[in-house]
Formats: sequence, structure tokens, C-alpha cells
Amino acid sequence: MKGIVLAGGSGTRLHPLTVAFSKQLLPLYDKPMIYYPLSTLMLGGVREFLIISTPADLPLFRKLLGTGAELGLRISYAEQQRPAGIAEAFRIGADFVGSDPVSLILGDNIFHSPQLPGLLARGMADADGCTLFGHTVADPRPYGVVEKDAEGRLVGIEEKPAHPRSSEIVTGLYVYSPDVVELAHQIRPSARGELEITDVNRHYLAQGRARLHSLGPDSTWLDAGTYDGLLDAAAFVRSEQRRGIRIACPEEIAFRMGYIDADALYRLGSRRQNSGYGRYLMDISRGAVEAGVGA
Repeated sequence: MKGIVLAGGSGTRLHPLTVAFSKQLLPLYDKPMIYYPLSTLMLGGVREFLIISTPADLPLFRKLLGTGAELGLRISYAEQQRPAGIAEAFRIGADFVGSDPVSLILGDNIFHSPQLPGLLARGMADADGCTLFGHTVADPRPYGVVEKDAEGRLVGIEEKPAHPRSSEIVTGLYVYSPDVVELAHQIRPSARGELEITDVNRHYLAQGRARLHSLGPDSTWLDAGTYDGLLDAAAFVRSEQRRGIRIACPEEIAFRMGYIDADALYRLGSRRQNSGYGRYLMDISRGAVEAGVGA
């Protein structure tokens, strides 16, 4: 399974914060926003990534994430010249996807749940067509709203309806079979000139190849692409950290997944030892060595 993090666009919902650089580089409490979608896909077992962003922002992402080798990952980069819809990611990343299933996540979507790794693993294991991840929200009107039958099966998706038929929406996390690349080249742009991801999903739904995994009530999903969403996400991360729960630390996930050992984790933490984040990584490493784990 490969993973694409879509971190392009112009971030107009966050202007003037994003006039100078990508919203996915904005701080979300104690780490850059892109750490969160990257960590989500890592929890699903993804190790090979493509970061898609603007020509101006890609050098900054490269400086931040590098090749991924220090985390046992492979990270490559591709340019999106202008915002042209979510589905354009598959045209841009066609060579990257190749003949492999692929997961796509939007760079401003924040996910957290104790059940998330298992849910992602199940969703990624069944990659024939598309797998969508739904979440119930208070106001579904700005999103793609799902419709389910009496058995809970996905039967429809309505994009930004004025009168939603349900309160469950399609989040910015998707899993597709490799033929999504061909499909992305076939769909026509919308009136706004964008390749809509809902058109892709409806195609699979019409074929009977679309599935919905609903995130449970103990799961958190946040759209950090607005002022309130960014603030809410930072407050949530801070509140969890006060409870002793650190969210979206790629270095820790790489260690827990067995991609790097405790010594490598310690070295990564020591580079940031003046921050609480760096000291946290060093403490995990020390604890693992003392316990004889991952050394």
C-alpha cells in the first residue's frame, strides 16, 4: 500500500495565515500540521509516500521531511501547479501509484482513535475499488454526505447539500485500487475546472465497489483548514497531551512499528532536546532500552 498526502492548494480558507506558505506547514500545537496525516497513514502500515504540494512549498516540505529514510520510510515529492481538485492527485501521482493500491489523505485532516490502526488496516486490506471513512458531524452541509441503506451499506454520496439526508460525511481519507489512476484521467472537470473526488467515488459506487467504514463515537476527526478548525485541533492535541497521550509523532510510530530501533529514536529526539517533543522521544528510547525492547 502506497500513500499520497495532498498538501497543495492555496489555503484560501485560512488567509492571510497561508498567503506566504502552505497551511500544512502551520503549527498545530507542537508539530507541523503535515505530521498528522503522515502519521495516520503510517498507523495503517504505509511506508512509501508521495507529498504533493505547490512548487513554492515543496522545498520546505523536503527540508522538513527529507527522504524519510531516518524513519524507515520512502518519501518523494511532486508539484501541483494550481489547485485542480482532489482527484488530480492521481494524475500527478500516476507513476508513483503504478500497479499498487493507494491511500490518499488530505493534509488538513486530523484523525485520532484507539481503534484507528485496526480500522485502517482493515480498510487497506480490502482495496478493490474504494474504501471511504465516514464520520458524524454537527453540520454536514460543507462536505460530501453519505446515504446508507437499512443494513448500513453505502448507497449514495451527495456533495455539499443544502438539506443533508444524514449527518455522516466522507472524511479526507480514502483507499483505492490501482485503477483509480485510469479513472482520474477519464472523469471530466467540474464547472469550476476541478477533478472532483466525489465523481471518482460515485463511479466505484455505481460498480458496487465502494465501501464505507464509519469512524465510531470514540473517534475524533477534525478539519483543520479553517480558523476554528485549526484552533479546535490544537486544543484537542493539547488536551490529550495533558492526559499523557501524544498524537501524531512520526518518530514514535516508526519505532513502535519496528522501522527504526531505540538508538535511532534517541538520536532523532536529541536533535530537538531543547523542546518537550524531543525530550519525549528520548524518554521513550530510554524506557525501551531499560525494558530491553527495540534496542
